[in-house]
Amino acid sequence: MPDNDLGELRARLDALDDDMVSLVARRMELVAEIGRMKRAGGRPDRDSGREGEVMARARKAALRAGVPPDLAVNLLQSLVRASLQVQEQDRVMAQGSGAGRTALVIGGEGRMGRWFGRFLRSQGFRVISADPAGPADPREWVDHVADWHGLESDRDVIVVAAPLAATGVILAELADSRPRGLVFDVGSLKSPLRDAFQALVAAGVRATSVHPMFGPDVALLSGRHVVFVDVGAPAATAEAKALFAPTMADLVDMSLDDHDRLMGFVLGMSHALNIAFFTALARSDLPAALLDRISSTTFDAQLDVASRVASENPRLYFEIQALNAHGRAPLDALRQAIEDVVGRVAEGDEEGFVALMEKGRGYMEGLRTRSVAGR
Repeated sequence: MPDNDLGELRARLDALDDDMVSLVARRMELVAEIGRMKRAGGRPDRDSGREGEVMARARKAALRAGVPPDLAVNLLQSLVRASLQVQEQDRVMAQGSGAGRTALVIGGEGRMGRWFGRFLRSQGFRVISADPAGPADPREWVDHVADWHGLESDRDVIVVAAPLAATGVILAELADSRPRGLVFDVGSLKSPLRDAFQALVAAGVRATSVHPMFGPDVALLSGRHVVFVDVGAPAATAEAKALFAPTMADLVDMSLDDHDRLMGFVLGMSHALNIAFFTALARSDLPAALLDRISSTTFDAQLDVASRVASENPRLYFEIQALNAHGRAPLDALRQAIEDVVGRVAEGDEEGFVALMEKGRGYMEGLRTRSVAGR
C-alpha cells in the first residue's frame, strides 16, 4: 500500500476518533441534565433497570452493525460508569453541606487524606491539611500546616487519616483538648483504637469511626461500601453518614468487634494470600519475562491483584495483620486450606481434591447469588 494511501486512511480514522469524542461530550452534557432532573424530582441517580436496557440495546445494535457485542457492551459500560460519576459529583456539590464550614484532615498528605480533602472540599468545606510531610500537591489545598495542635477547637469536622499507631495517639490528644466538631478516623482496624474512642466519648466529643472500603484512586462510590462503627455517640455516627448521603455508596453499620473480625478475612486473609503468591514467584528461578509470555487467563487475573497488593505500603499491611485482635484465625484457616490442597495432591487423593473444589464452588455460587440480589 502506498504511503499516501495509508496516511489518508489514518487521517479518516483520526477524524472518526474525534467525532466519537465529540459524541461522548454531548452524551455527558445530556447525562448532567438528566442528573439535575433526577435531583429535582427526588429520584436516585442509579437505575439498574435502565442500565440493563442500555446494555441490551447496545448488544442488539452491535449485532445489526456486525460489531462484536461484547465490544459494544464494554464501551457502554465505561460510558455509563462515567455518567454515574458525573451525576454523583454533581449531587455532592449541589448539596453543599460544607458551605461556610471548615474541615481539618490530620494526615492530609497521605493518599486517603488527600481523598478526604477532595471529597470534603467538593461539599463546600474549607479544608486544612495538617501533615509534617508538607503538601504533596499544593494545588489541592487552600491551607496547609505542619502541626495540627491548636487548630482543632473551632473546626466543624476533623478527619484523622494517619497510620494506625499514630491515629491512637492523635485521638487520645483530641480527647484531652475536647474539640467541638465531629471527629472520626478512617483506619482499617478499630480494636487497637478502643481506648481512644472511649476517652473521646467520655470527654463529650462527637466521635465516631469510619472505614471506606475502597482505595484513594476511586472516583465513583456507586457499588462501594463505607462502614460506620458507632463508638458510643450515635448522633456523631449519623452526622458522619450524612457526609456520604449524596453519594451512591452503600453505607454499612457495624460493631467494633464485628468490623475487625470481618476485616481479618476481607483484608488480612486476602492480603496474605497475595503476598504468599508473589513471594513464591519471587523465590522461584522462573524469569518474569517467560511467565509473561506463557501466562494463562487465571494467572493474569491473579497477577493483576497481586501486583496491586505488592504496590501498597508494606508497613500498613503489616499493621492490618499484626494489630487485629481477630486476625490470627483467618490466617490459620488459610494455612490449613493450603495444607489440605497440598495434602490431597501429595496423597493422590483425587476424590478429596474434587470434594474441596465442589464445596468451594457451592460457597462461591451462593456468594454471587447474594451479591446480585443485594444490588
